[in-house]
Amino acid sequence: MLQLICFHHSFKELKFSSLYYSWKSLLMSLMGDPADENLETKEMDARSLSFSHGQEPYVHKVGIPPRQNLFKEFQSTVKETLFADDPLRSFKDQSKSRKLVLGIEAIFPIIGWGRTYNLTKLRGDLIAGLTIASLCIPQDIGYAKLANLDPQYGLYSSFIPPLIYAVMGSSRDIAIGPVAVVSLLLGTLLQSEIDPIANPVDYRRLAFTATFFAGITQATLGILRLGFLIDFLSHAAIVGFMGGAAITITLQQLKGFLGIEMFTKKTDVISVIHSVLSSAHHGWNWQTIVIGASFLAFLLYAKYIGKKNPKFFWVPAIAPLISVILSTLFVFLIRADKHGVAIVKHIDKGLNPSSVKEIYFTGDYLGKGFRIGIVAGMIALTEATAIGRTFASMKDYQLDGNKEMVALGAMNVVGSMTSCYVATGSFSRSAVNFMSGCETAVSNIVMSVVVFLTLQFLTPLFKYTPNVILATIIISAVINLVDYKAAILIWKIDKFDFVACMGAFFGVVFASVEIGLLIAVSISFAKILLQVTRPRTAILGKIPRTTVYRNIQQYPEATRVPGVLIIRVDSAIYFSNSNYVKER
Repeated sequence: MLQLICFHHSFKELKFSSLYYSWKSLLMSLMGDPADENLETKEMDARSLSFSHGQEPYVHKVGIPPRQNLFKEFQSTVKETLFADDPLRSFKDQSKSRKLVLGIEAIFPIIGWGRTYNLTKLRGDLIAGLTIASLCIPQDIGYAKLANLDPQYGLYSSFIPPLIYAVMGSSRDIAIGPVAVVSLLLGTLLQSEIDPIANPVDYRRLAFTATFFAGITQATLGILRLGFLIDFLSHAAIVGFMGGAAITITLQQLKGFLGIEMFTKKTDVISVIHSVLSSAHHGWNWQTIVIGASFLAFLLYAKYIGKKNPKFFWVPAIAPLISVILSTLFVFLIRADKHGVAIVKHIDKGLNPSSVKEIYFTGDYLGKGFRIGIVAGMIALTEATAIGRTFASMKDYQLDGNKEMVALGAMNVVGSMTSCYVATGSFSRSAVNFMSGCETAVSNIVMSVVVFLTLQFLTPLFKYTPNVILATIIISAVINLVDYKAAILIWKIDKFDFVACMGAFFGVVFASVEIGLLIAVSISFAKILLQVTRPRTAILGKIPRTTVYRNIQQYPEATRVPGVLIIRVDSAIYFSNSNYVKER
């Protein structure tokens, strides 16, 4: 923190007055090094005597650091930027065999914490895994439809990726699988390139290609230790983007909720409302609406119970699966599908087929898959990082962000080769995982095993599951992403952040997901540039009976030193802001 001191009178007038002692105490508090206080005090006393006898003021020259050659200077800069935490410190002074073991543990953390695993932890992970499995199965089927893919691809994405993450990830609480926001983003970007109905094969291949490059992007950021790049997307922009995406996802579910067959492919609110109203006379199915409204009320009430009493966290967790079972039985018994209620019809049985040969490594779709993959991978990474940091702070353990990126990237690369689309940490499932008492990433393995059993034996049971129940499950899952309390808090704290929040929100709602994301990133960068080129300044005053100086606007009791202007600049001085600071 740079302190600028501007004097409004001559040094010759600075004798043994109260002003001198105030100035001296100020310098002492700014330097903050007790070891040099006596020396500095003696120097100032000596110089003040020379001032009183009319001599020229003494100018203390700042020492020049020793010169470094270009290579060493570049090396130190890179080390400070990318390796400030010294990631290889645990390898120092170790034998070769020990270094090998540490290297393997760094790549596969499960080897380290697996040594202390016991039955007590297994009990907690087993309960948590079964709980999140009951939540993820109906969600995965719905999210796959959100990405314009067949239902089984959502289940595939909750089988292989969680296993990879459990071996390589460092978070104990993240539950891995498809998520609503990424599914919507991926579906929107993919269908702008290929029609999923007219050309489902190429659409699916492009989805796998985008997933592959999403994983490559995530792993590269982790290996090169460039994870700080995702921090450029501010919290305010993320709040607005997530809220807008939740509104957009909810509007998209009106197709299934109202039983509409012909629906717009656009995601903006005006196009969706126009499509809904234009089909009101002949496109709505009242049986579908009754089923959807009934189960939506049930899901929201279950969520209310879980929020009101944390002991009943399992109620909203199993409510989606109960809804699927009851609605499927209801449709099957009364054959509601004969009366216009759309059903899932068919989900392929069996485990993930290989999709290595379906990824585009050449041709026109390679570049499109690369571009879509980078966007989807960054959003997935941002969501997973936010979740991981939140729960790590709540349980007071350290989360290695770069290892997380490598783990997420590896699971998506492997997933793209096993018929999965982009997976990441889920807000709703991770919260349930945490509340269920998970101890380690084994809860992801338990969930994966349940999904495996579902794919092997239970998929035919979903034949009569109504599409409307999937729509209600998605609506109830994303409704909490509209964090209006956070938006109100942002408004109170920083109006510019609120502009970023609302810009991202309205961009998603009234334009498209990619436009909202572009606005969020643009405003976040604009704020960073504004803070660097126009740093905040504060006038400091002395706290009575102390040697501490603080902002006089925040501390009314702080008094300004007569004849001295003490300014704090809340930024480093660069060529881009030097003129502003001078004029200020």
